[in-house]
Amino acid sequence: MSPRPDVTEDLVVSARVVVPAAELLERFSRSSGPGGQGVNTADSRVELSLDVAGTTSLPPDLRARAMDRLGPRLVDGVLTVVAAEHRRQLDNRRAARRRLAQVLREATAP
Repeated sequence: MSPRPDVTEDLVVSARVVVPAAELLERFSRSSGPGGQGVNTADSRVELSLDVAGTTSLPPDLRARAMDRLGPRLVDGVLTVVAAEHRRQLDNRRAARRRLAQVLREATAP
């Protein structure tokens, strides 16, 4: 699995929270499951990570709330979401971004 820190677009979580692209880390690997002739030849599975404990994009009150609510999902303060439901890497990248934004919205909601 290769890390790819060069995410190019900021992640809009809410009107108050925008995660800079530089704080996101993408990793790609091969998806498992059926697929036919091209199975396991493309790195279409995507892991998208954010260091919630160290991010500068969350105000202190929201970061504390997120850390508290996401506690069991965090590994050393880092939240990772996975997308592997699509055959194309680009579709999985979009799905991972939507998923991460949704998890952060829920974790920081009042």
